Parts: sequence; structure tokens; C-alpha cells
Amino acid sequence: MENAFLIGLSRQVALARELDVVANNVANIDTNGFKRRSTVFEEYLMPTARHEHFRGADKRLSYVWDKGTALNFSQGTMERTGNPLDVAIQGDAMLVVRTGAGAERYTRNGSLGINGRGELVTSDGHVVITDRGPLRITATETDIQISQDGAISTSNGPRGRLRLVKVPDPQLLQNEGQNLFASPSPLPPALPRDYRLAIGEIEKSNVKAVQEISRLMELSRAYQNVSSLMQRTDEIRRSAISRLADVNPGS
Repeated sequence: MENAFLIGLSRQVALARELDVVANNVANIDTNGFKRRSTVFEEYLMPTARHEHFRGADKRLSYVWDKGTALNFSQGTMERTGNPLDVAIQGDAMLVVRTGAGAERYTRNGSLGINGRGELVTSDGHVVITDRGPLRITATETDIQISQDGAISTSNGPRGRLRLVKVPDPQLLQNEGQNLFASPSPLPPALPRDYRLAIGEIEKSNVKAVQEISRLMELSRAYQNVSSLMQRTDEIRRSAISRLADVNPGS
């Protein structure tokens, strides 16, 4: 009886984890450059339970093992904005940005603009890094342009090139919130053949809204079903204990 509870509990933990992941995907349907994640589970067989007095061999117990999440790095849909500073990355490359804490991170959010200090930043407020470091536009500069290869120019001439990195293995990327990714080791520079920039466009989230919302409803029902099953199992256990207590030892 206790095994049924443990197996049910392992399933509930896995479902709760997947609910969190899918809910986060749904919450970022409209986030520029967002990449959806999915949970990865594996069956864990427990063969160690033994009792010498059983007539038959023990059955192996099958638990659910949460192995982590997988990042879907597929291309999101492109949306035309007309903003000459917006760049949509096509290919396995990412922009390098600097956070408010001074750390370098990676993002696919190509919705760019100029903040009050003249810095080129993403719509999340992170400073965009070029091959010359952070770019700061002076008050006298006009006609800011970004080319398909990432070269930046103004009325004062060339101002550097967007620093992009290649992503050899997206599964090693770690989400850090605010549409940022970290890598356990520095990512190599992206070569021109690795990407193309669509100017005046942004890459939207690669989350498929209908699919994710349907999955969210399916997971909610599955969680409720497991809860009901565990509740019925507990009622059976209580009933069995009550009946055993009513048995007259002398009869």
C-alpha cells in the first residue's frame, strides 16, 4: 500500500515540475526571442524490495524521475517593426549584453534602442556589447544604422559591430530570468556564416500558444487524477486497518 503512495507522489512531483515549466512558457508567449523549455522524464525501476516469505517474486516498482528540462532553440516567427535598430537573429547565434551587475550574458531579444545615457540597450534595459565594448551614442550623432552583418554606423562613421556568439550546444545554456542566458564556459564568436540579421524586425517567442495552453490543461487534469487516486488508496488503507481492528482475536 505504501508503494502506491510513493509511486503516486513521484508522479505528482513530476507533474508539478512540468506545470511550472509549461506555465512559464505560456507567460512568455509575447516575450521577444524567448525559447520554450520542456521537461525530460525517465522511468526509474526500483528492484531492491525483497521479502523471503512472498509466494511469488517481487514486482519491480516504477517511479517517475525528473531529469531536467530541454531547451527548444528553434527559430521564432519574425515580426516587422520598421525600427532601424531592431535586429532579428536568424541562425544559432546570440547577442552579448551586460547586466546591471556588470555580468556578461546572452539573449535573443533583438528589440534595441538608445537609453537616456546614450547606450545601445535591449528592451529589457541590458547594455548591448559590441566588438569595442558598450556603445554610447553622443547627442550630436544621427542616422544610426545596423547592417545585416551587425556593423553599426552613425553620422560620425563606423562605430563597431554587434558582438554575437555561436551556441554549439543550446542544452548547456542556463536561464537566468529577464530573457537572459548564462553558459558554464565562454561561447565562441559567431562567424558570418553562422547567422544573418534581419533589420527592422524582431524574433518573437517560439512558444506555440494553443499547444502550450492545451498541455497546461492536460497536466492540471492529470495532477487532479493522481490526487484522487491517492485519496482513494488512503481510504482503502484506512478501511482495511479499521476492519483488522474489529477482528476478535479469540474467534
